[in-house]
Amino acid sequence: MTTETVLETIDANLSAATERLFDFLRIPSISTDPAFAQDCRRAADWLCGQLRDLGCDAGVRATPGHPIVVGHAKAKRPDAPHVLFYGHYDVQPPDPLDKWTSGPFQPRLAEGEHGKEIVARGASDDKGQLMTFLEACRAFQANGGLPCHIVFLFEGEEETGSPSLPAFFAANREELSVADLALVCDTSMWNHETPAITTMLRGLAQEEVVIHGPDRDLHSGLFGGPVRNPIHVLAKIIGDLHDAEGRVTLPDFYDGVAELPDEIAAQWRALDFDEAAFLKSVGVSQAAGEIGRSVMEKIWSRPTCDVNGIYGGYMGPGAKTVLPAKAGAKVSFRLVGRQNPEKILESFRAFVRERLPADARAEFVTHGASPALQLPFDSEALARARRALGQEWGKEAALIGCGGSIPIVGAFKVQLGLDALMIGFALDDDRIHSPNEKYAFDSFHKGTRSWARVLAALAA
Repeated sequence: MTTETVLETIDANLSAATERLFDFLRIPSISTDPAFAQDCRRAADWLCGQLRDLGCDAGVRATPGHPIVVGHAKAKRPDAPHVLFYGHYDVQPPDPLDKWTSGPFQPRLAEGEHGKEIVARGASDDKGQLMTFLEACRAFQANGGLPCHIVFLFEGEEETGSPSLPAFFAANREELSVADLALVCDTSMWNHETPAITTMLRGLAQEEVVIHGPDRDLHSGLFGGPVRNPIHVLAKIIGDLHDAEGRVTLPDFYDGVAELPDEIAAQWRALDFDEAAFLKSVGVSQAAGEIGRSVMEKIWSRPTCDVNGIYGGYMGPGAKTVLPAKAGAKVSFRLVGRQNPEKILESFRAFVRERLPADARAEFVTHGASPALQLPFDSEALARARRALGQEWGKEAALIGCGGSIPIVGAFKVQLGLDALMIGFALDDDRIHSPNEKYAFDSFHKGTRSWARVLAALAA
């Protein structure tokens, strides 16, 4: 068997693979609505059946929420690498229904900007993506066997925050951590013709601070002046969080923040990214943040501090001359590299306390903290996957970052000790979570071929 033989099988079976995807898309596996609990179970059973058709030892595992599907498949070579592939079968509600051009769970092929598109809820997020991997495995099994040992892990609560996963990982750590590497498909290409591997995810630390002053709201005419206003105190602290260069002023904030390798910085500069158009799309004309950094750096590889909400005093209609008893703000820190979320929050609390005047006190409420994640740029698995994607698409895969977080990737690293290759074939205009969600037919077809090349490369 050669990789070319597997690719020929994928091409020959594309029509049957599309029908299998359409069968999957017809199941309204909406995880957030209890009315669709049986449909979520049906989707899990359907996936379990697909894995068993591939020769896997597979089962549907109960959780306090929707079930998790786990499957194990052996490679034809005993010393082959062991990977864990993750996807999710649950989808977002399709509302508003009147905005769909056809039934959200009646998949169809339509003509789009870049050719044929598969239109249905879940087409891109994440059923179409998940099926690219399964179909690649199907083609290998039709040609003598898999190149890698594989653990399949499909959950049904990703769209509701994966509440059952931490306990499931804790209870099944030994079974799941046999893998050497996790593969995650819930990501995007750089554009419709350039594949991408997401190598960096920013972490997140969130804190709410409340500044307390007088023991009650006061008349500003009687007390304004001699009694300190908590809003003024809070505003001053917030203003002190950044310097004139756009840098965060918390002590030791940049500990663990490394500069980009020259090769990656050069690659990012070569990407077709229009900073002005990006800013204009949200009604902004000039970039803020650290002076001397590109927009792409600021989103992918630099840490930030943002105030996400602020409150205090009278906010109703009209005017009320009140001096408030308290004022609060919700602050978030996007983290990169080896920044320690807990140390960042401790530094923030100390920063606030040092700036409290007499008769003011601070109360803190933490809303979660998770570290940044980064696949080492010198990873052999990353290099092999990148070469494989380049062979399929005719363009070198972009190594990109993600300004947000993908919680499952953090869980793989923290709970199972696994790095993750994040390879997906979605496009920015796939309208995920919106009416008329779609998945480019090329994403499905070439995505399947891509996974075949990646698996072969990892096992080479």
